[in-house]
Amino acid sequence: MIKQIILAFLGSVFPAILFNIDRKKLIWAGVSGTLAWTTYLIVFNYGGSITISTFMGAFVVGVYSEVMARKLKSPSMQFSIPGIFPLVPGVMAYNTVIYIVDQNYDLAYSNAMKTIIGGGAIAFGMMLSLTTYKFFSKIQRDIEAKKVSQK
Repeated sequence: MIKQIILAFLGSVFPAILFNIDRKKLIWAGVSGTLAWTTYLIVFNYGGSITISTFMGAFVVGVYSEVMARKLKSPSMQFSIPGIFPLVPGVMAYNTVIYIVDQNYDLAYSNAMKTIIGGGAIAFGMMLSLTTYKFFSKIQRDIEAKKVSQK
């Protein structure tokens, strides 16, 4: 498990380098991928499906990205894009193409569906985390505004 987490960190840092993310933020981009994969492993090991595990990993990355964007005053994409790299179902997509070449269409269809569902889980997790973060941020701002107006 430790080996997988370290590889998830590296799998997030290297794309961040390719995207020319500021060197001071590379570690935080790597932490994003580490959080994603750790969440995936925890949910999967406690009986979650691959889809639910991927969704939860993407959700955590989305929240982390928004928090770090505010804290480091940079775009959240600098943390979210590298963070989802460990979750991307690339092996399933590769196997889909291999099965098509081998004319094994049943396995190709099965793997293609898993790939699409995995990608959808990432997209939905990121979208829901952004919506949730903005919702709670608005509530917090409204509470603070009420406190100021009551004084």
